[in-house]
Amino acid sequence: MHHANHYYGHSHVLARWCGLDPRRPPRIRGYLQHGWNIGDGMAGDHSYVPGVPTLVWSERTRRRAWALGRHDTYVVGAPWAYLLRMSPEPDAPREGTIWYPFHGWEGQRVVGDHARLVDEIRATEPGPVTVCLYWQEFQSPRLRRRYERAGFRVVCHGYRGGRYRDLDPDFLDRQLAEQRRHARVASNRLSSAVLYGALAGCEPAVYGDPMVLENEDPSLGGQDRIRREWPELHGPRPDPAAARAVAAAELGADRLLPPAELRRILGWPDEYQETYVDDAALPGIRR
Repeated sequence: MHHANHYYGHSHVLARWCGLDPRRPPRIRGYLQHGWNIGDGMAGDHSYVPGVPTLVWSERTRRRAWALGRHDTYVVGAPWAYLLRMSPEPDAPREGTIWYPFHGWEGQRVVGDHARLVDEIRATEPGPVTVCLYWQEFQSPRLRRRYERAGFRVVCHGYRGGRYRDLDPDFLDRQLAEQRRHARVASNRLSSAVLYGALAGCEPAVYGDPMVLENEDPSLGGQDRIRREWPELHGPRPDPAAARAVAAAELGADRLLPPAELRRILGWPDEYQETYVDDAALPGIRR
């Protein structure tokens, strides 16, 4: 259906869970949430066909979607939560912090003082720091050097894909591998990456100048509402247990579906039945 369903390899991860070829996932019948937000889970810049279902990560998001008039909505859980269930924790020590500066995207850029952010990170983080930049920011040698000169390792998880081109089935696998190297995950705004890290066992933190997104839509409450509704994840040292519980709820980690049920909701055909993965082989499924 919509090309954004393939962002970050989301459809590929769900195909893997369903026992299908993760390199050639069928098209999803509906609009799959591809990032955490405080609205109905969908991107505001996309146009939607009435009557086509939306597939969101959590029950809380489903309730917001209903309140905003999007009633044909189903909770399926975040692809990240499925990936964690399929990826055993490596037996290796964690060290330091992976830090995600708030980033823009192809349609909006971020304005902020990265030098001041560097100072805040150095004053707060006790161990080695890896800074992960969005692909657009990573392409700026000047910005990369700013963080490298501060003594930080700088990485990029890759390109998210778009318009069915340059798809990257391994994006989330690389992100998970990086996060599992680190004891902490942090950003200057609450985001998917922070929630992912909290669910993956990192101690999360949200602090520093949140910066400004060009033409940011304040209609849903903005940063004031985010800090008010999700205080468990804000500050340089939030309680890890409370933060993880919030992350699990926001990512629908308690709502993951068995392969056959997920395949039905995604509109994936029955002829793939021969590749079905036995539910009993997948731990922690809600029955």
